[in-house]
Amino acid sequence: MLTIDGSTGEGGGQILRTSLALSLVTGTPVKLVRVRAGRAKPGLARQHLTAVQAAARVGCAEVSGAALGSTEITFRPGSIAPGVHTFAVGTAGSATLVLQTVLPALLSAQGDSELVLEGGTHNPMAPPFDFMERAYLPLLQRMGPVVTAELERYGFYPGGGGRVRVSITPAPLGKLTLLERGEVRSRRLVARVANLPVHVARREVEAAAKVLGWERAWLHTEVLEGVAGPGNVVTAEVVSEHVTEVFTSFGERGVRAEVVGERLGKEVKAYEAAGVPVGEYLADQLLLPMALAGGGSFRSVVPSSHTRTHAGLLEQLLGVKTRFEQEGEDAWRVEVGSG
Repeated sequence: MLTIDGSTGEGGGQILRTSLALSLVTGTPVKLVRVRAGRAKPGLARQHLTAVQAAARVGCAEVSGAALGSTEITFRPGSIAPGVHTFAVGTAGSATLVLQTVLPALLSAQGDSELVLEGGTHNPMAPPFDFMERAYLPLLQRMGPVVTAELERYGFYPGGGGRVRVSITPAPLGKLTLLERGEVRSRRLVARVANLPVHVARREVEAAAKVLGWERAWLHTEVLEGVAGPGNVVTAEVVSEHVTEVFTSFGERGVRAEVVGERLGKEVKAYEAAGVPVGEYLADQLLLPMALAGGGSFRSVVPSSHTRTHAGLLEQLLGVKTRFEQEGEDAWRVEVGSG
């Protein structure tokens, strides 16, 4: 049994999710200690517990220590069980983070799967649905498997209540090389509000547009209906020849709408100026499938500490090394499976 220290690097939930995902893929039993030791409230929160339970169901696994607040668990995977699965976080915890945990195993399962995930679909500190659907899953499909996602209901923090449906047709993962962005084909920015005044969205759009200088036709607002509790998210999409990138900024209590929009505008502007295809969060997501494919490469903005922690964990669990090489002030080349 492999023992993994959950306090490594940032000491967050990513170590738990990646460890469970690779345990399922490789059939290796794991023991995780000091789970989320780097967080203000260590141990399993509701979304992490749901991820453990989801991995156990998909992998027919034996688990001990799966309880709220637990800082140590053991996980012994069995055979992968494709099919129809429903996983409910039960709070506004991120549904997409639960998807991250079980998706790698289902990509190589012996049959198709359909997942219904209930909880938060648009959460700070987690990949929003739009990012998964528009940026990440198309690249995963380019590697072989067919994965599609449908947003059935928005779920924001703290109300939750969102629902996502994901369909998976497995296939062997092929290597992906993504070194150039290509010509930018379209840009779009939309601010969405639920149970909040529409002027909040309008102010966010205006602030982001002021930073970006984008054309009026690319800017949109949307009022969401049927959402549990208030919610506010601003999303920018840059569609290029070889990649689509999605950027997100969330409204927060006590933070002016102009600050939310300006924050998003600056992130998008920095990405476009860097001239690379892959942004900070997409870089983090690509490491695991590339490692499972036996290698891959891409150019990105400056790798985050989160991405470097992820790379170190992949080397520990799979023996796959990742090399980060700076090519310019804001441009890096990332080689997965290097030497």
